[in-house]
Amino acid sequence: MANSSTHDVANDDLVFAQESIGDPAVAKSPAPWRIMVVDDESDVHAVTRMALANVTFKGRSIEIISATSGAQGYELLARERNIALVLLDVVMETDDAGLRLARRIREELKNHLVRIVLRTGQPGQAPEQRVIADYDINDYKTKSELTLQKLFTTVIASLRGYEGLQTIERNRLGLDKILAATSNLYQLDSLKALASGVLTQVGAILDFGAEGVLCVMRDKSREAAPAPLVIASAGGAAAGLQEQVHLPVDHAWSDAIAQAFRTKKSIFLDTVSVLFIEAAHGNQFVLAFAPPWPLNEIERNLLHIFCDRIGAAFDNLQMFTLFKATQEATVVAMTDLAETRDAATGGHVRRVCKLTEAIALELQKANKFPQETTPTFMACVGLASILHDVGKVATPDAVLLKPGRLTQEERLVMEEHAAIGEAVLARASDMVEGINALRMAAQIAGGHHEHFDGHGYPRGLAGTKIPLAARIVAVVDVFDALLHSRPYKDPWTLEKVLAYLQERKGTQFDADVVEALVTFLVTQKPDWIMGQEQQGH
Repeated sequence: MANSSTHDVANDDLVFAQESIGDPAVAKSPAPWRIMVVDDESDVHAVTRMALANVTFKGRSIEIISATSGAQGYELLARERNIALVLLDVVMETDDAGLRLARRIREELKNHLVRIVLRTGQPGQAPEQRVIADYDINDYKTKSELTLQKLFTTVIASLRGYEGLQTIERNRLGLDKILAATSNLYQLDSLKALASGVLTQVGAILDFGAEGVLCVMRDKSREAAPAPLVIASAGGAAAGLQEQVHLPVDHAWSDAIAQAFRTKKSIFLDTVSVLFIEAAHGNQFVLAFAPPWPLNEIERNLLHIFCDRIGAAFDNLQMFTLFKATQEATVVAMTDLAETRDAATGGHVRRVCKLTEAIALELQKANKFPQETTPTFMACVGLASILHDVGKVATPDAVLLKPGRLTQEERLVMEEHAAIGEAVLARASDMVEGINALRMAAQIAGGHHEHFDGHGYPRGLAGTKIPLAARIVAVVDVFDALLHSRPYKDPWTLEKVLAYLQERKGTQFDADVVEALVTFLVTQKPDWIMGQEQQGH
C-alpha cells in the first residue's frame, strides 16, 4: 500500500489470511520494488531517498539503487534484476547521456518492462515533444516541477504500469515453461523419472531451482496406509528421507500433505506449498515445496495449470506401462514358442536381453554412437533382442537339433532363419507407426549374423551399414552361445570366449561393442555371467 499520509490505496492492499498447521511460521517479507536513480547530482539522490523512504505500494517497500553516470547506469541495469523504474537525468557526462542510456536499455538490453522517467534541469537540451516522440520513455519531468507529491504520483503510476507488464510477461514465460515441461515429461517412462522431472520443472517454472521439493503418492494398495509413499525428493526436504518409503509422520510437511490429500485441494502456507494432483484410475499425488517467497496469484494459477498437465502425464505413463507390459508379454510368448523346438538353448534369449541392455548402456555412457543410443533405442533394444532367432521356427528339426557339424547344404538351410525372422517381424512392425521394438527386432533378426568386414549373411552388410542393435546382438549371441552347452559343443571358459571375441574385433565384430562388453564384465562383475565360468573346460 502507498503511504497513507499521502495517498489512499485501500483497493491495492489486499491481504489473504494465512492458514497455519502446527507451529505458526514467520511470514516471509515480499521483495521490495527496485528503483534506480541515474543522476550526477548527489543532492538528487539524497532527496529522492528521503521522499520515498517510507513509501510502500501493495505491501512492498522501495529500494533505491544509485548511479552517477549513464555508463554506470548501463552496467547496473545489465547486472541487476527486476528494476521496475529508472529516474533518469538527461545531462550527465555528456549532454545526451540520459537519452543514450534510454535507447541502450531498450535496444541493447532488450528491456521493455522497466519504466523510464526522464528528469532534467535543462529542458532546452532535450525538448519534451522531440524526446517523447523519438525515445521509448514513459514520462518526462523537469526537476523544478517534480515536487514530493508529483514524485510520489509518478513513482506509484510507474510501479503500477510495471506490475501490469510484468504480469503479462510472467504469464507468457510461465505458459512457455509449462509447454516445454509437459513436452519433456511425456518422454519419461517410469514413475520415479516422471516424479523427478516434475520436481525439476516446478522449480524451473518458479525460477527457484530444485531446493526443498518432495513428491509423494497415496498408496492405493493399503487403505489404512500410515503415510503417503515418497516417489522423489530433492534439496532440504530430502534430508533423512529415502525414496519408495512412507513419509515419516513427524516430517515438517506431513500435516500439510495430509490436509491436501484429505481435502483434495492444493494449499499454500507460509512454510510450504502443496499441490494436489489427481490422475485417472484413482491415482493421487502431491508435490510439496518451500518457495523462497510467497507465491502470488499468477504463480498459483500457473501451478494449477501445470498440475492438470502432470495429471495427464501420469495417466499417459500408466497407459504406456500397460502397453509396454502387453508388448513384452507378447514378445516373450513368441520366443517361448520358438524355444519349445530348441530346449537346449534354455535361458539364452533372456540372457541375451539383459546383456544387450547392459552393452547399450555402456556405449551410451562412453558417448559412443550418440545419434543412435536415443531414449527410444535404449527402451526397445533389450526387448527386441529376445526375438533375434525367431526365424528358427521355420528351420527343420533335422538341421536345428543336429549334433555335431552341419554340412554345407544344411548350413545354408540354417542361415535362412535370419531372413525369415526379419521378414516376419518387419510385416508385424508395419502395423505400428514409428520406431518400435518389433521394427528393431526385425533389424536384429536380419543383421545379427552379418560381419563387420562384410563377410556375414544374409546380405553381406559391412561396418555401420549393419544396424547398431544387430551389431550388439551379434557379439552377445556368440558370447552366450560359446559360454554355454549346445548340441554340437561343450561350454567354453570365459577367458577363451573373450579371447575369441578380441581376435575378431574389426572383422566379425564391432570393436566398440566388444570393448563395451569387456568394460561391463570388469566393472559390474555380474553373477549371472561370471558364474558360468565354473562350467567351462
